[in-house]
Amino acid sequence: MSESYRLDAPDHFTVGTVGPPGERTFYLQGREGRSLVTLKCEKTQVAALGDYLSGLLARMTGGSPAAGKPQALLEPIEAAWPVGSLGVGYDEASDRIIVVANEAVDDEQETPGEAATARFAITRAQAATFVAHAHTLQRAGRPACPMCGEPKDATHVCPRANGHVVHRE
Repeated sequence: MSESYRLDAPDHFTVGTVGPPGERTFYLQGREGRSLVTLKCEKTQVAALGDYLSGLLARMTGGSPAAGKPQALLEPIEAAWPVGSLGVGYDEASDRIIVVANEAVDDEQETPGEAATARFAITRAQAATFVAHAHTLQRAGRPACPMCGEPKDATHVCPRANGHVVHRE
């Protein structure tokens, strides 16, 4: 069983990547005091979290704060565990957005209830900065094929082009 984490007032909350486009590994990271939590996640999870937080901030009274300077991943970049699912909530009493990451588990090896969780209670400003940074990371990836939408590189063979390499930009 992996360790669970709870950061009630993280001073650092970010997303980042390691590796070149097409081979990037995405990480979600938070730090509170001396506790540094780094989790491995998928590009689609980062995109979904960024989109959801953007919509949540837009719906909140008081408006969305301006995004701050994106925070880089802190060393060491060692994932505690891979993220299986993400959830978001709001704690009105503390005016913090709650991001909960649940560990990805193999159904055959783990019994229910053994998945670790990481809970980050972030400020609206941290959420706005996360959203801007997540969108920047999405744009920095490989371009999408105009025909099938899959990531395109020099060896991309589009299934909609009858097996031919697509070179259109």
